[in-house]
Amino acid sequence: MKRREFIKAAGLAALAGATGPGAQAAETGGAQQLLQLRTFSFANEEKLKLFADFLARSLIPALNRAVVTPVGAFRLLKADNPKAAGDELVVRLLLPFPDAGSMLALPRQLAADEAFAAAQQAVLGTPMKDPVYLRFETQLLLAFAQCPKVETPTHAADRVFQLRIYESHNCERAARKVAMFNEGGEIALFRRLGMHPVFFGASLAGTRLPNLHYMLGFANTATMEAGWKKFLEDPEWLKLKGDPKYKDTVSNITNLILRPLPGSQV
Repeated sequence: MKRREFIKAAGLAALAGATGPGAQAAETGGAQQLLQLRTFSFANEEKLKLFADFLARSLIPALNRAVVTPVGAFRLLKADNPKAAGDELVVRLLLPFPDAGSMLALPRQLAADEAFAAAQQAVLGTPMKDPVYLRFETQLLLAFAQCPKVETPTHAADRVFQLRIYESHNCERAARKVAMFNEGGEIALFRRLGMHPVFFGASLAGTRLPNLHYMLGFANTATMEAGWKKFLEDPEWLKLKGDPKYKDTVSNITNLILRPLPGSQV
């Protein structure tokens, strides 16, 4: 099976053969990026800052040389997320790929990058008893048809990003929620109200499946709060929310406010 056919099959399998607009969106993904959302965890703040410096100085430039761009690097602050627990010592990396081939080629390209190899050894070549990071997880996402590529809505100094994860109780309802964003017009509504997407992606592999992830970017927290107020009061949203075909599409929501790390290109 060719790589493109494999990824298409994986996307359809993730939707469990669901029919309708959500499944069709996955099938038309020629221009839709594959996204990796990598989540690194650390034992302490010192290790996190060491890794963040490595990102800005070495890893992000090496990723760009491998044609992975723009790279997003984020962390959560307790002040922005008073109800969050145990997530402060985490770094999230957003890596967009134009296709499966470029994603599979990345380890080989990084290994051949001499400048990166030297920097990596200096930072990550620590003994097993003293690792820089503890572990990392990767969520593999297929970008939505109505937001096929990672966007950079703002570079404001005080910008914030909202990462939302929508879990569904089965794959048919997950596909229907994707359709609500695409054909239903929810992404278009976000754009109309100035709530600018960074990405929307349906999970092909990872944790807590089935689910979708999306991220919005705002110049500051006040802009974010004002945007959501307008959204929740908008007649188009109230009509869309009440459409019976989108009933019970989300069983759990995770909402995180993230800040960009130095060197982040998002």
